[in-house]
Amino acid sequence: MSITFARPALNRRRFLAAGAAVAALSAGVAVPGRQARAADELNALVWCDHTHPELLQPFEEANGVKVNTKEIFSTGEALVTLEQSQPGDWDVLVLDTVDIGRLASAGHLAELNPADYPLGDLFPEVRAPEFNMVDGKLYGVTEKFGYNCFSFNNQKVDPAAARKSALMWDPAYAGRIAIYDYYNPIVAMVAIGLGIKPSQLKESDLPAIREKLFAMKKLAALVGDVVAVQNALVTGTADIIVGGGEYAVAGLMADNPALDWVLPDEGGVRWMQSLAVFQTSQKQDLARKFVQYILGPDGQARLATAACYWAMPSNAKASLTEQQKKILRWDEQPAFLERSHHYLLLDEALDKKVQDVWTEFLQA
Repeated sequence: MSITFARPALNRRRFLAAGAAVAALSAGVAVPGRQARAADELNALVWCDHTHPELLQPFEEANGVKVNTKEIFSTGEALVTLEQSQPGDWDVLVLDTVDIGRLASAGHLAELNPADYPLGDLFPEVRAPEFNMVDGKLYGVTEKFGYNCFSFNNQKVDPAAARKSALMWDPAYAGRIAIYDYYNPIVAMVAIGLGIKPSQLKESDLPAIREKLFAMKKLAALVGDVVAVQNALVTGTADIIVGGGEYAVAGLMADNPALDWVLPDEGGVRWMQSLAVFQTSQKQDLARKFVQYILGPDGQARLATAACYWAMPSNAKASLTEQQKKILRWDEQPAFLERSHHYLLLDEALDKKVQDVWTEFLQA
């Protein structure tokens, strides 16, 4: 079954390896799941924040198993890997929460028992039954979330100014702005700054959005992927990342207190990632235990502070230190959650028009 996704993977974990990885898959390179399965092994298709021994070893030691991970960069790539594998090769999947419904409807995901997971401990706003459930059945559980908002140098940018969406087109920061090169959250951020809810965006809103995008482009030092804009902020080439957030700087803030991030008062864009179990997995019980571990207080703390990128744990009881909570702006989460919006989920016609505006913005 062919599945079309409304948006590509969030580039916060895509980095420079994506092209090589996809090329390798297309060439038919063998994947770990094709090796003989041992009874004490679990195979997981995951993002980079799930590959670190600090996260996996406690589960492995507690259960006497080995977790084999393959890093993927998008839900689409996970499907390519699945097609290159045998049924039952893979057990657990990490994916964008908004993609749960499509994979579940296509028969790829196993139904989960809500009683097996601490759903009541999750922040209510990220339980997201509208995405994690299909026809009243649970297929995914949100494990981590964060924001596309502003990352900035708090010694060069007034922290109070960073709490206003107008920072994006403030001429005071001409030549000091780096823009994350992904149309969906940036257009949504501009819409929010104009008082337009992303869920209510219409074609008639595009001229005003285009005007603000062009105003922002005139001030930009660069438009680039996560690596480019993050490096620009760290090296001082730029002082602001539009579309940044905790994922871009939180893991660096302890060593560089000038780095900071915040959600504007008008709001920002919230991304979420979920864990799911493959329908064809022959290790359903072990997979369920793995999801339970990741969603538990200790697993959540390790996942939230993974070396690949930091972000908020979905479990409000995560065992984070006070310093880690401060970096993640834990005390401000109720307000951030209230003011944040999902990614743009547009019909094909409007999505094309939005991308046309973005292409014009890039070429300006």
